[in-house]
Amino acid sequence: MKISFLGATGTVTGSKYLVEIGSKHILVDCGLFQGFKQLRLRNWKPVPFPAREIDAVILTHAHIDHSGYLPLLLRQGFTGRVYCTHATRELLGVLLPDSARLQEEEAAYANRRGYSKHHPALPLYTQQDAVAALERLSAADYECNTTLDGEIQFRFIIAGHILGAAMIHLSGPDGALVFSGDVGRPNDPIMRPPGIPATADYLVVESTYGDRRHAQVDPEAELADAVNAAAARGGVILVPAFAVGRAQLLLQLIARLKQRQAIPDLPVYLNSPMAVNVTEIYGAYGKDHRLSPQQCADMCRAATYVNSVNDSKALNRRRGPMIIISASGMATGGRVLYHLEAFAGDPRNLILLAGFQAGGTRGASLLAGAQTVKIHGQLVEVRAQVRQLSGASAHADANELLDWMGSFKWQPKRTFITHGEPVAADGLRKRIEHELGWACEVPDYLETADLSARATRLAAQTP
Repeated sequence: MKISFLGATGTVTGSKYLVEIGSKHILVDCGLFQGFKQLRLRNWKPVPFPAREIDAVILTHAHIDHSGYLPLLLRQGFTGRVYCTHATRELLGVLLPDSARLQEEEAAYANRRGYSKHHPALPLYTQQDAVAALERLSAADYECNTTLDGEIQFRFIIAGHILGAAMIHLSGPDGALVFSGDVGRPNDPIMRPPGIPATADYLVVESTYGDRRHAQVDPEAELADAVNAAAARGGVILVPAFAVGRAQLLLQLIARLKQRQAIPDLPVYLNSPMAVNVTEIYGAYGKDHRLSPQQCADMCRAATYVNSVNDSKALNRRRGPMIIISASGMATGGRVLYHLEAFAGDPRNLILLAGFQAGGTRGASLLAGAQTVKIHGQLVEVRAQVRQLSGASAHADANELLDWMGSFKWQPKRTFITHGEPVAADGLRKRIEHELGWACEVPDYLETADLSARATRLAAQTP
């Protein structure tokens, strides 16, 4: 058994792991790289193996950095099935076509404006490619074994994080691998806590917040403080938010705050057709989250849904106070860019970041205090206030990850730390070694680990 790390190494995006068990080749996650240009350029290259040799793909969850490369994999010759949870399959029915549509729109806009270095600018893939990928999806229940071939089986374990998110327990003749995916928080306001795998010989664990703790704040109180301050100035509160997860948390918090009259009854707009569709899916998967049917209904009614392009443009002519929630969460694309162009230059306004901001993204630049950001080929002045909701993360922090791993009934032979910036990944490595005494390592991009018994013994002996 071997595992090759084809993404999410040295970065939090581009999640891809190639597992070889005998003659079988299984790809765990199939995500796009985001952030720095040198990472994004990898999306345009073929995967470093013949795609036609992949027997199956298994997805941890629907976020594009874990699933968005699927249409390209098919275009390169993959002909197998893609396995995911039921909720993930439904979410991908929204996310993949929307991802393709945004790419097509941005390529067309770049060609009209002439700011792309490529002539013509092209999308990574089309909506037709995305629909073809959806036809390969096969859904499975949590905690139910699915046999891929002979002794090779996998099962999904609830991960929290977002609707449908799962850990993957993949087993074969030589042992079992657990992929954590993105580990949710034990006390997330919406999602259920992450489960505990029963057994595993090897663990691949994320480290997005591997070197830090989340601030011990009430996200509801934190949001109320930010909204009230901006509303008192008459400002627009612009929230770049991931269409799956953060947008729904924000809507739920806003609904609660308005019910308690803790914030003014100012207009709220959800300007992301994808987020609109995703929000309505929550009602169908009540077992996956903590919300009651009434809370789901309140969340769906918390905002005015903005679907058309004309209505989206009209928001840019309005003045505050108002709240606009729009994808994407790291301001890498979508309608939020046009809102940034319209509102970033006014000091009365607030740009409220609600999730992790990967290096090289506009969100990371805004958080670092950039005075200008480049949008659609032009520099946009940033005079609006910028804040981050420190209590709104959907990822377990370092302490929560250690608590989760510390509750295992077994010690993995080897633990691989991925899906984190270099400092975060190495910080988690040190804590795992010191506090749990586990053999662990931070793999490099395109590195392959031999999981045979002899190789594992040698790895454990390496300081």
